[in-house]
Amino acid sequence: MQAEQLPREVILLLICNGIVVTAAGAGKADIRVEGEIIYEIGESLKPRAGETVIDAQGKIVMPGGVDVHTHMDLDLGAVRATDDFYTGTVAAACGGTTTIVDHMAFGPRGCSISHQVDAYHKLAQGNAVVDYGFHGVLDHVDDTILAEIESLAGEGITSHKFYLTYDGKITDYEIIKLMDRACGLGVLLTVHAENDGALTWLREKYRAIGAAAGQSAPVFHAMSRPPECEAEAVSRMAWLAAMAGDAPLYIVHLSSKLALERIIEARSRGQENLYAETCPQYLFLDDSLYEREDALKYVMSPPLRSRGNCEALWAALGEGGVDVVATDHCPFFYAKEKQLGKDDFTKTPGGIPGVEPRIPLMFSGTVAGRLTPQRFVALCCENPARLFGLYPKKGVIAAGSDADIVIIDPHSAATLTADMLHENCDYTPYEGLPLPGRPVMTISRGEVIVSDGIFLGRKGRGSFLKRGLPDLSLRS
Repeated sequence: MQAEQLPREVILLLICNGIVVTAAGAGKADIRVEGEIIYEIGESLKPRAGETVIDAQGKIVMPGGVDVHTHMDLDLGAVRATDDFYTGTVAAACGGTTTIVDHMAFGPRGCSISHQVDAYHKLAQGNAVVDYGFHGVLDHVDDTILAEIESLAGEGITSHKFYLTYDGKITDYEIIKLMDRACGLGVLLTVHAENDGALTWLREKYRAIGAAAGQSAPVFHAMSRPPECEAEAVSRMAWLAAMAGDAPLYIVHLSSKLALERIIEARSRGQENLYAETCPQYLFLDDSLYEREDALKYVMSPPLRSRGNCEALWAALGEGGVDVVATDHCPFFYAKEKQLGKDDFTKTPGGIPGVEPRIPLMFSGTVAGRLTPQRFVALCCENPARLFGLYPKKGVIAAGSDADIVIIDPHSAATLTADMLHENCDYTPYEGLPLPGRPVMTISRGEVIVSDGIFLGRKGRGSFLKRGLPDLSLRS
């Protein structure tokens, strides 16, 4: 259909003169958008009747960011995350993210996966301003759950998370049954990998030490969850996945060199379906922050690590050892919820904000020469879209793909502060970091929803994404 034949209400855009960056390459090109879809990519495209022309001269044009690890409206019982699906997705959009896949909270003990899916549809529908999906969450595994994993795949939920710690943790016996089923279906399992027995013992040890000393410093949180807890759990999960026929497995929020080495070791012995995600906090922040007076701001699990771990993860991003950068966005107010841990570090709700600054922070890695622009796009857009069944609808600039497009001005320079962000939180853990380049426009399915930091979209415009099976060919 020609542009001039389309109904008047259909969005017609021509983005011209920009440097288009995808995971496959970069070069000057123009992009024509008709309705919600990228219609054409070429050089020196001529404006058509009714088109809005966006001049991206001197700017980077990239796919909309895909964040596959958020916790919007997360209910922990005693506290609830301070970003819901409206405020959180507004923040995402303002930071250049046009798609999220949210990790749901546990429901009533022993409930079905669908119980939480239904609950989360009610939380997101009519609120989200960008497109979204859900990961299933498991607190037990039985024949009913295994059958439900198959039925939910038909509803577009093709990934599920399980935990090795917290009250909803499952056993190795349950895990290998789950892996065997997931392998047969082709769905992707994600795991929070920390050794629960070790960290429980260490938490009790350091709580007693703190009580004896009349203090409960947040640094004890980090000391009670050392890299060894993560590395052991990652290694164990890799071996179980191998025994289940190289079941697809995705390690969330990788934080340490020790755990990274266990992943590389498993791949070296032939495991092809083992994937890893890290987050900006494990790249830009380190455990020296636990010595600060406001250290409660940085309580998360896994905790921040030493600078050497940050450097190892940066290197792995460039070399392909880590596949995805997501956020684990889970904000709480420092002045309120975080203060629950001022006398006992174990009472601090774990989690930090981060959905908005992910894209500009990781773009700074390209400016610093740590990542190529193409690798930056792979980590933040295309790889997560591939692994979580969204590609080529999302994560790429290509004819026929959704017109999810972000424009970055590489010449704008700023210092990150909490007051420039839209996250519903009273701090950012990245306060004071330089941003050499920021998103200046976010387009979601053809609609300009953010321009120069101002949100222009409307509440509830985001759509639920029925995801396909994961593309497990990233390293093939």
